[in-house]
Amino acid sequence: MKTLLRILLTALAVVVLAKVLPWVHVEGYTSAIWVAIALGLLRITVKPLLIFFTLPATIVTLGLFLFVINAVIILLADYFVSGFQVDGFWVALLFSILLSFLQSVLFSFLEKDK
Repeated sequence: MKTLLRILLTALAVVVLAKVLPWVHVEGYTSAIWVAIALGLLRITVKPLLIFFTLPATIVTLGLFLFVINAVIILLADYFVSGFQVDGFWVALLFSILLSFLQSVLFSFLEKDK
């Protein structure tokens, strides 16, 4: 149940950011849900591999290279989900930072249920 709520809250954050950022386009709410599912799957499968292979760059930049990895994950979601479009790497970087912030705010409401 909590996973479903996280997917729906991520989809809500994607829709909100698509309305705020003119360089991010989402066709509808179903596309936003597919983006949330794709982001979840990419974060589980691809992100650990990218972190492993770019570990020296991550260490040298004191972890700031993880922002680049998050932007690559957003661009991969753009590639796989047809109703989602991000207009470039820098927009994906900004989108990933704002999405992480919004997710932390929205997911904090789920933690208060304990």
